[in-house]
Amino acid sequence: MPRTLQSLVQRLAIARDERELRLPFMDAAGELFEAQHWGISLRNQEGKLETVDLKGLPDSFIDYYTRFGITIDPLREYVIKHHAPVHEQVLFTEESWKRSALYVHGCGLQYNHEHAMTGPIVGHGQLMGMVHFARTSGYPAFNAKDMANLSALCAHLSAQRALLHVHSKRLTSEWVNRLTARELQIAELVAQGLTNAEIGAELWITKNSVKQALKRMFRKLNVTARAELVARLLQVED
Repeated sequence: MPRTLQSLVQRLAIARDERELRLPFMDAAGELFEAQHWGISLRNQEGKLETVDLKGLPDSFIDYYTRFGITIDPLREYVIKHHAPVHEQVLFTEESWKRSALYVHGCGLQYNHEHAMTGPIVGHGQLMGMVHFARTSGYPAFNAKDMANLSALCAHLSAQRALLHVHSKRLTSEWVNRLTARELQIAELVAQGLTNAEIGAELWITKNSVKQALKRMFRKLNVTARAELVARLLQVED
């Protein structure tokens, strides 16, 4: 089955924890972006690195990048500053990229990152993680379409991770256990004031699907209105 951005987003939307958020990304993102190396790194609320997943790279890459690569990576600096995705051709000409410290001293020559692209995972205005892609020699550079797709993917990753954090902190287990992951995602968007049509557009489902989901959620939670649903789910445990 071919990988598509929509199918990946749909899998992210039903993640029940961060592990289930990372696994679909690691499974599908490489093919989706035609990358030979890719990964995801996540930080906790205090900004400390929690998890790193990599594909196509040896474990030595983490040691190299943590000790040295991080200090010479202008793509990382750009993402930190702008909270926006970037690839090397945004910052370099082809010639200057081949002369850059990042290319010469590791990522390019040692690990064969002929082309690189990085995007942000954000929450509460802070950088909470990054996703990384690299194409090896013989493959074309990332382009505007790749950047647009990465921007959309990062938005969904950011929203779903924030949603998981909200659920872990704000929702009582009694009510959470009555709803599916998709229903909890719809409830969060209802809490943000989105209409059924807007929720459908956000989750890439039809307006009628949202309407039917809300009917099921009302029955499960024994409520009759959107405001009641939100109030019930946002009860805080003593």
